[in-house]
Amino acid sequence: MYKDGIRPQKGDIVKIIAYKHDGSLHRIWHKNTVLEADEKVVILSNNKTSVTESDGRTWVTKEMALVYFHADCWFNVVCMFREDGVHYYCNLSTPFASDVDGIKYIDYDLDIKRYPDGKYFLLDEDEYNTHKMKYNYSENIDKILKYNLSKLQHWVEYNLGPFSKEFIHVWIEKYENSKK
Repeated sequence: MYKDGIRPQKGDIVKIIAYKHDGSLHRIWHKNTVLEADEKVVILSNNKTSVTESDGRTWVTKEMALVYFHADCWFNVVCMFREDGVHYYCNLSTPFASDVDGIKYIDYDLDIKRYPDGKYFLLDEDEYNTHKMKYNYSENIDKILKYNLSKLQHWVEYNLGPFSKEFIHVWIEKYENSKK
């Protein structure tokens, strides 16, 4: 999880770096503020941060977001704050790692998008199946991802972890305090 004993500290500005299974770069979010970092959980915030795609194209996020990583989960959760409420984008991925370059993970294509009304959708199954063949995902990786997809769907349906109102309330307040 933390390479060379490097753990981000509250207030640090770090990159979030996503890779594909073969080690190639997928995407980088450039400026993220660490709100929490312990042995299991890292919570970051960003607001209108620059993002670089693997092809070099750049764009800027539209709103404030919280990003939740847990060392025991093969997914991460982005909570985006929009006028109509909190939108969630969840990436099936390896648990995070951290080093001098930033917070890192391997993106495994499958995503869940949840809307403020609680409805959610599984995205990119075709992309997952294509990359499963292209990158030769092992049977074990496939089983781990399917298990974690089920776990994530449970969290989404029952408002657990970053999907709970308490989580949002606490971390929005910590985000606001971090700006002072």
